[in-house]
Amino acid sequence: MESLDINSLISDLALILVLGAIATIIFRMLKQPVVLGYIVAGFIASPHFALFPSVVGEANIEFWAQIGIIVLLFSLGLEFSFKKLIDVGGSAILTALIIVLGMMSLGFIVGRYLGYGLVNSIFLGGMISMSSTTIILKALTDLNMRQRRFVPMTFAVLIVEDLFAVVLMVILSSIALNNSVKGEEMVGSILKLSFFLIMWFTVGIFLIPTLFKRFKRYISDEQMLIIAVGLCFAMVLFSINSGFSAALGAFIMGSILAGTIEAERIERLISPVKDLFGSVFFISVGMMVDPEVMTKHWSVIALLAVVVIVGMILFGTFGMLATGQPLKLAMESGFSLTQIGEFSFIIATLGTGLGVLDKSVYPIIVAVSVITTFTTPFFIKQAVPCYNALYKVLPKSWTRLLNGYSRNASESESSETRQLWRSVVSRYLVRLIIYSVVIVALIVLCRTYLMPLLLNLLGNNAWGRLACVAATLTIVGPLIVSIILPSVKRSELQRLFETSGSVSYVPIVVMGIISMLISIAFVSAILHGVYTSAVSIIVGLLLVGSGIVLIAIVPTPLRRRVANIEKRFISNINERENRRTGREHNLVSDLQLAYMNVGHDCPFVGERLRNLDLRSRYNVNLVDIQRGGRHHHVPSGDMRMFPGDILGVIGTEEQIQRLLPLIEAQNEVAEAPNSEVKFIHFAIGGHSPIIGVPLEATKLRENYGALLVAVQRGEDNYISPTPDLVFNAGDILWIVGNPKQLAALKG
Repeated sequence: MESLDINSLISDLALILVLGAIATIIFRMLKQPVVLGYIVAGFIASPHFALFPSVVGEANIEFWAQIGIIVLLFSLGLEFSFKKLIDVGGSAILTALIIVLGMMSLGFIVGRYLGYGLVNSIFLGGMISMSSTTIILKALTDLNMRQRRFVPMTFAVLIVEDLFAVVLMVILSSIALNNSVKGEEMVGSILKLSFFLIMWFTVGIFLIPTLFKRFKRYISDEQMLIIAVGLCFAMVLFSINSGFSAALGAFIMGSILAGTIEAERIERLISPVKDLFGSVFFISVGMMVDPEVMTKHWSVIALLAVVVIVGMILFGTFGMLATGQPLKLAMESGFSLTQIGEFSFIIATLGTGLGVLDKSVYPIIVAVSVITTFTTPFFIKQAVPCYNALYKVLPKSWTRLLNGYSRNASESESSETRQLWRSVVSRYLVRLIIYSVVIVALIVLCRTYLMPLLLNLLGNNAWGRLACVAATLTIVGPLIVSIILPSVKRSELQRLFETSGSVSYVPIVVMGIISMLISIAFVSAILHGVYTSAVSIIVGLLLVGSGIVLIAIVPTPLRRRVANIEKRFISNINERENRRTGREHNLVSDLQLAYMNVGHDCPFVGERLRNLDLRSRYNVNLVDIQRGGRHHHVPSGDMRMFPGDILGVIGTEEQIQRLLPLIEAQNEVAEAPNSEVKFIHFAIGGHSPIIGVPLEATKLRENYGALLVAVQRGEDNYISPTPDLVFNAGDILWIVGNPKQLAALKG
């Protein structure tokens, strides 16, 4: 076995991390994304840059980069959550689908035009189809646009794009391994992925939050970090053994943990790990940059940059318009998506690792990402001017058509009866899919492990085979019964009758027939291979019929058992939201305990609790304040409320919902001026507008956004500000504010 060269490993890691630290500091000073700093550091550390020492063992860096991909995808999963995907709604999903399919098609066409092979063109389409959440977030923050109306919808699209990217990696892996595009294999890969996704989410959401609740008191921060990383790598191993990528397993485990009440804690603990290994990954991306390749293919880089910018604007805007968004909002969203980032690098790394991607493509994509990263703020700022120009030349009939479509899409609401039926049918389909996947997984496990064990113990005879079938039916039977149980609740039937005056039982009968046929198929599948097909179907009919009779005779215990299982599952999915609002945490009567985070713009920040008088003003009781890792149970009236505190509040659901927006208020100002507040000092001259004016009359806070700390007169004479303090020429003001705004005071 080849020994590991520790010296080269340490020297390479030291080199890239030191260069990464220096480059990122410089880029932060230049107010540019840190990712670009890592790429520059990687280029400097690569053999392509001769002025600095290069890494000795590139295989070592590749190893750390692969871990970086795993940690990055795990962190993205922590920010994703299955619940968040449900909340973003169909509009974001449709918009993301239009963007991804449109950009992939455009990338494929361009790839073929450039002479790339079939697989390379498909990979190129995948690489230019994903916008960068990190870069967009940085650009919007720098431009103080986080609170603009288009931002929430844009972020919802980015959330869905992250999921599409993970699915895309699985499809591209299948294409790369077969080095061809076959419809049957792609459909098979998607079905296999869907099966494993549902199984992993179902088992993970059912078990992990339950275990966290039970052992919470024994899990410190150190142990939580070990558990989270351990679960991540366990799912990575499971994903690889199932024929998928390591990145998929990491993303799935992050998504499962994102729904637990420990998600914020895990994010905080994993953040330093993500920063470390993520930096190594982006540095390894920079090491792939080859100036000769970039110089040789400068025309290709320019073409792809234009394709990314124009394509994202067109497909992003069209996707938003298709979902009923106004033209202005649609254009603002489309103009903000004009770049590619981390997922492009991950897909490029995947193609390179599988040996199907041309070596020249990687540095080209990195160059395109760098160009589009620098141009992103410019295009975000140009969205509104372009909308104004387009609005002037757009025919009035088109404007009325777009506005009418947007208004109808936003205002169209189905009748209450239709909404009730939609809720019933959607719940039925979700239950049917989840139970079916779990049943298939259990049947496979029983055939693989349980049946051979029983046949070995009892012998491969009639009694042994009967024992195998009986054991499998005992394990799977309760789930099959759950499928047969009616999906419509009595309360829903009552509401349907009240809203429409009658109830059509046709959908209920159809759902019942479908459930019965699927149940017979599962029972027959268990019997198949042990008995003949005819016997399997007949016995399946008899057993399912017996189950239906049993449900009719003793419906209440079975319903209650299934309802409890499903209630726990739904509770685990909504665990974070339930903790925040107090649902599922009832105390007595209609009172519930909610835990809410104090936002930076909460109006109560800095106030003593006795002055807030929450009990009389909002009819709630504050029973706990968690600050850092310390709990203050039944806090005294002298305690103050600060951002980041977690408040334990008891009240009714209505009272808590009324208080939540105030407590969790964040950045309520629409657009704050881009200012930098500093603590500075300067002398005021004879022409200063505040000479001879009392401090109270200057209105420094209102007119200049400043806070006066002290006034220096003479060498060591510092005067504390009072309302009647009059300013003299030569006074030195020690003041907090924006230097540009305070320049007028110098005189």
